[in-house]
Amino acid sequence: MVLRAGVLMLAAFAFTLFSAAPAAAQLGDQLSAYSGANAEGYLGPLADALGTSLNTGIFRTAHIPRMGPLARLEIQIMGVFFSDDDRTFNAVTEAGFSPEQRVSAPTVVGSGTAVTVEGDGGTKFSFPGGFDLNSFALAVPQLRIGAVMGTELVVRYFAANVGDDDLGKINLFGIGARHSISQHFGPVLPVDVAAGFFWQQLKLGEDDQGNDIIVSSALSFGVQASTEIVRFIVPYGGLSYDTHSTEVTYESDASDSEDTVNLDFEKKGTMHLTLGVMFDLPVFKAFAEYNVASQNSVAFGIGFGFGG
Repeated sequence: MVLRAGVLMLAAFAFTLFSAAPAAAQLGDQLSAYSGANAEGYLGPLADALGTSLNTGIFRTAHIPRMGPLARLEIQIMGVFFSDDDRTFNAVTEAGFSPEQRVSAPTVVGSGTAVTVEGDGGTKFSFPGGFDLNSFALAVPQLRIGAVMGTELVVRYFAANVGDDDLGKINLFGIGARHSISQHFGPVLPVDVAAGFFWQQLKLGEDDQGNDIIVSSALSFGVQASTEIVRFIVPYGGLSYDTHSTEVTYESDASDSEDTVNLDFEKKGTMHLTLGVMFDLPVFKAFAEYNVASQNSVAFGIGFGFGG
């Protein structure tokens, strides 16, 4: 049963990862029609989804042993859900098209049907469609090691080229630490309590000049609590303050010549509530959780290792 769960999770991890490249390549084609504010409106829901996903699935339990050894490899999939408001944005025809017109156009997660308007002399301008997505998923591996004085280190890392397209390159790095608060209070506290931080950065794609196409950074500070209600079943919860930002660089042919467009999505901050449950065996762990933040999300995963 444990082996089967691990195989299924690894298969889901691989599917999520390798499906990213072709979708990202199509995204480059869609973006080429836009510059400036249109591109920001089109990409906005995806930028938020990347940041929200990165700040999900960081912890399982607030119990951290005072001294190790502790080592566990975890694989998790995080997904966010898009609302109707995420599916359209207020778009405007690009410079050079006359007369200027404003329409409700699909975002990157909106309808796959382009919106076309007519201008002077029979000219036409098309606002590209999206990918008609209700949700977005991100799979990541994570290593948890420790413990020293009730402190553990958490590291996320993955690097690969999953396709021949410019956007097939993926690089993820994250690092953080958590410290047991409850260890300082002895048996007074009825639950385990911990606090920690986590920083990470996801890079997707590389252009002909070696520039990263999409760079998303995330930071989270928070506290967590958990307790074993029955043997092997550990409900947990956490409250954190998260920030994330995204930078996008791509080539646009919206004007007569091909121009490089640099988008810098402003850093966003949000409170983040996590509620989950972990199945806790000595070597094998499995978890599922629901997260309430700027975009609600779910996460589930497995872990193999010892300690904790």
